[in-house]
Amino acid sequence: MADEAVAERAAEPASHDPQKPQGSRSPEAPPRGRERGGERGGERGGDRGDEQAQGEAEAHDGPEAGDDEAAERAKERERAADRIKDLTRDPLAEEDGEDGPTDLAAAARARRAGRKLLTSGRDFTSFDRSRIGHAHIGDINVSLDARRSGVAMRGGPVPEEELRRLRRAHVEPAGYVRLRRALESRRLLVLGGAPGTGRTCTALALLDEVTRDGAGDGGRVRRFDPHQGEGVRGLVGEVKGGEGGEGGERRGTGYLLELALDRPGTLPPDEMDLDQLASTLAEGDAYAVVVVSVGSAANPLLAGRYGMVCPPAPSQELVTVRLRERLEEARDHEALERAARIAEDPEVIEAVGLDDLRPAEAELLASLLAEHLLGSLTREELLAGCRGIAAVQAHEWFAGVDRALAAAPSSGDGRTPVRSATAALFHPVAFRIALAVLGGGSHSAVSAAAHLLTWELSVQSDPDSTPSRPLFCDDPKSDRALSRARSDNGAIDVAGAEVTGQLIFYRGSALPAAVLAEIWDRHFPVRAPVVRWLRLLADDPRPQVSVRAAVAAGELSVRDFEYGFGELVRPLAEASSPRRRVFAATALDQVAGHASHRKAVRKVVDDWSRYGTASLRWTAAMTLGHGRAADSVDAALDALARIGVRDQGRQLAVASLNVVRLLTLPECATVLRRLGQWAEDRREEYQDLALVTIVRLATTGVDEVLDDEPGTPLGDRGDWPLLLALAVTRPELTGTLADLLWTALNTARSRDVAFDALEALLRSASRGERRERGERGEGREGGEGRGGGDRMRPGLAALLPALTSDEHDRQQLEWLLRRMMRDQDRPLTTEQASALWRLAVPARQRRSDEEESHG
Repeated sequence: MADEAVAERAAEPASHDPQKPQGSRSPEAPPRGRERGGERGGERGGDRGDEQAQGEAEAHDGPEAGDDEAAERAKERERAADRIKDLTRDPLAEEDGEDGPTDLAAAARARRAGRKLLTSGRDFTSFDRSRIGHAHIGDINVSLDARRSGVAMRGGPVPEEELRRLRRAHVEPAGYVRLRRALESRRLLVLGGAPGTGRTCTALALLDEVTRDGAGDGGRVRRFDPHQGEGVRGLVGEVKGGEGGEGGERRGTGYLLELALDRPGTLPPDEMDLDQLASTLAEGDAYAVVVVSVGSAANPLLAGRYGMVCPPAPSQELVTVRLRERLEEARDHEALERAARIAEDPEVIEAVGLDDLRPAEAELLASLLAEHLLGSLTREELLAGCRGIAAVQAHEWFAGVDRALAAAPSSGDGRTPVRSATAALFHPVAFRIALAVLGGGSHSAVSAAAHLLTWELSVQSDPDSTPSRPLFCDDPKSDRALSRARSDNGAIDVAGAEVTGQLIFYRGSALPAAVLAEIWDRHFPVRAPVVRWLRLLADDPRPQVSVRAAVAAGELSVRDFEYGFGELVRPLAEASSPRRRVFAATALDQVAGHASHRKAVRKVVDDWSRYGTASLRWTAAMTLGHGRAADSVDAALDALARIGVRDQGRQLAVASLNVVRLLTLPECATVLRRLGQWAEDRREEYQDLALVTIVRLATTGVDEVLDDEPGTPLGDRGDWPLLLALAVTRPELTGTLADLLWTALNTARSRDVAFDALEALLRSASRGERRERGERGEGREGGEGRGGGDRMRPGLAALLPALTSDEHDRQQLEWLLRRMMRDQDRPLTTEQASALWRLAVPARQRRSDEEESHG
């Protein structure tokens, strides 16, 4: 028949259709399939015709018995169709009602991002930090152990030898000249920076420059211990000479004071104290640099007339200077170029895993490279040492954080409660942990999670007090500086749509795993509040939070599977909430990604699928869908079938969803073959599993089930329906895919929902075509929540001809196109219907059909 005929007949009333197929078929119901049996090709059949069965019953039992039996059969068919329709709904939305939305695509993207964040090619489970001590070889004094931020060195003069070495090795940061001029003109500089960024070295270098003409046997640059006095006020007395009257001997001296403002109860100096210090320094022809950590407590100081932020020194220049110093000692002048090439080796860069290096880290990397070139370190030892740099940073962040926690002060009268200051102490720590778990997500999500964890840490540390947290002290800039983080604009999933928001990341791929390893392996008391916190995140409705937290929970469980399984995985796997069970399944799959634990995970999942409660079987099904929780795809399908058919198909919906997820694996043909076997099985529950899975395959998008990053054949079609993407990327499977969809279209209980799914596929292409003409599409780009409908036409061009190989199949497609054209809300245009018909029926077949109609 001509393709235009479809559109012409669709515009006519149904009762006046001159070419309506035989059997008085109404346009409101699709044509019935023929009897089941026969192979694909001209003998393909479907359900036994309902009219034929009804006629046989009437002939055997008489008209009245036939009417009763036919009515009962009609009710049974209606119940079966409703059941299939219910089973094709989203099984993850049951807690929100039958139509509750879940964003599987956002969950899949969050899972990929979380896996990339925590498994960046490094050996996460076997790294031993103690090896870094052996990797530090040479006479360069690099501090590898943690030192509490803000704990100043002992007071006293800085040796000239140390100042000479500083002049030789110091790399000036950007804006160094501006810092020096400010110190020269004001005599006092409040220098802010994150610990470890070289702020103290810069302060000493500034004081060394401005005091080179100074005198005094007491040393021209001195460190002042704040514990000797009251911070800035104590330094005023030191400059005046105190009671000993030594002020005259110290004219032209430079003073370094490191203030610890992060201690509970510590108040920053006010502007009047700084003015008094500056005046005293001018009188004594002296200079002073006060070093503070960036943060809410230091913000008023840095915003004042004496405050400036210390920028970090450039990493590459730091490494080059240190390398030159080390290799000049060895008198190997050609080795510097070789060292530079090794430093740029992708494997070395990945092992270091930091976007920029702090001075001590640059010095350590230079030592490692130099010793490797001199033959003292093998390449394996070099890489092991590089991997330890991030571990050292994590250790410094967390070692002894709560040593500064003072006892709760007395209120005096014994009755007035005193609120604990633990929250202010723990917030930077909580932010680093939250960033390790949720890095790459929105800044607001990380901040909110950090506040939740701050509460848990505070309660754990001081259970008798109510933690307090000032409401207006957060400083995103300080949070980033103290946690070596960066922010950038990017896409955020919100209610199924992507919007632009501020994302936050660590400045280095090695830091998230190093942070989690540090808190889990070296600080056992922290585990309890972190577990409670992760359980809270498991209830978060945002996939970017709950799924990323699940991936982190899996990585923590790898480090201690007994603890992680008992405290995180098993309790959430038995929860009544689907969201918590998805969390447990995601964590289990993350554990299965490590060869050392894969066998244990597979044993757990197999036991749950056989003997577990309903909740455990549900969780097992979600774990199996990732493809790593069974010995093979066949074994995973066996377990999913076992779960799906048990208890009269109570969990058939979740089983079918995870069968569809397995179709993204290379063993896709195995999954399709098993679907065909289930469809031909004599047992109805297996047939239902096949039918529901086929319909779900037609309605599931690639981005909802794919684990691969863009760049793969399927990954580049993330906005496609999975059925069409498979038809294009695996053309050898197109016939099998069409056979399975044909079975669902021609089986009575799945017919209606299967035609709805086919309609969605057809509309995907028609919307794309309409956009090409400049008309406005519906929904998200591409319609039906997926973009790129015009790109999907090759998928329909591959699938539809295989699906409409005979006249009966083409009648079904014709009926569907007519129904779509008469849709009052979303009518299909004549041009769109004709284009779809041309895709389904090749030109040769159209001419043949037209000749038969005229013959």
